[in-house]
Amino acid sequence: MDNKIIIIGGGASALMLASLLPKNTANVIESNAKVGAKILVSGGGKCNITNELMGTQYFLADKTFIQHALKSFNEKALLRWLERQNLMPVLRKETQYFCKDSAKELLDIFLKESKKQKILTNEKVMDVSKRDEVFYVKTDKRTLTADRVVVASGGLSFPKLGASGIGYEIAEHFGHSIVKTAPGLVGFTVQKDQFFFKELSGVSTDVVIKIGDESCKGALLFAHKGLSGPAVLDASLYWEKGKIEVDFLPNFSWEGLKKSKKQLSSLLPMPKRVTKAFLVQLKIDDKIGTKITADEFSLLQTLNHYSFAPAGTFGYAKAEVTKGGVCTDEVDARTMMSKKTEGLYFTGEVLDVTGRLGGYNFQWAFSSAYVCSKSIK
Repeated sequence: MDNKIIIIGGGASALMLASLLPKNTANVIESNAKVGAKILVSGGGKCNITNELMGTQYFLADKTFIQHALKSFNEKALLRWLERQNLMPVLRKETQYFCKDSAKELLDIFLKESKKQKILTNEKVMDVSKRDEVFYVKTDKRTLTADRVVVASGGLSFPKLGASGIGYEIAEHFGHSIVKTAPGLVGFTVQKDQFFFKELSGVSTDVVIKIGDESCKGALLFAHKGLSGPAVLDASLYWEKGKIEVDFLPNFSWEGLKKSKKQLSSLLPMPKRVTKAFLVQLKIDDKIGTKITADEFSLLQTLNHYSFAPAGTFGYAKAEVTKGGVCTDEVDARTMMSKKTEGLYFTGEVLDVTGRLGGYNFQWAFSSAYVCSKSIK
């Protein structure tokens, strides 16, 4: 047997697992020339590792399934592990932990730690089968054998970085269900009625977006394709089709507006370009508050619940993660092992677990790898 364990993938979850396993127990197979490509580009190149505010409420997932892993290796345990490797993440944006200078700091740790295992790069997994308790992993270069296989191949986002659906294909081959996949943490394209958004490209404003029971707070960025920014990316996790509601004036008090002698473009707490664009859409002149009619006042208040249906999303090429994936009902939450095939494991993004912006997806990658490593060891 080539090695006891084969890890398919070379991203965050795969590298954490390789780092945690005993020496010379695993082969890591990565289709790219180098491992960790997605780590290097994440968080604007600084890698948002985790978040002080951690909990199941920040994930689109079966809450019971993810709870065990998030508790077994929480954000504090992750930070302690990183500190032992001489990486001291810095707190930014109030609750988010980033690498101090660049994502390379984190990748360098994984490169050092995972040297305990055999890393096979530029090698593409084509198929996985099992006969007589032995897994056969066929690549474009050879066939490897192992007694355990861990699928940590990620999702479909960032195809230019080598993303593929091989993890889903392997899961289906062994009888697993795949929850429908879609781009996640991604911008929205807009329909004709909202084409004026594109004219505001580059402008950002704070909003609250509501989709069903979920609320996403933060900046909305007008883009040449439609809408982006943290609030929009978070909202994309919960949107499938239909309308969303945007509060463009969160916490704004309307009291006193009709008594003010300031222009509306100065009164409303949005960038002037945004205010003026909405005034044009609402057919209201940029007048002083005292000259607002009752009908105009009512129209302005619709900015607290501006409702529209996105045309779609920017797609996998711009998506930070993939929604959907291997159904978690068919995976043991305590071990990450398949309930259908002994010795087959799934970790990270390939599972139907998606976190919001802010380090949640990396935390899941690391927590699920930790639980898997404990089970294997």
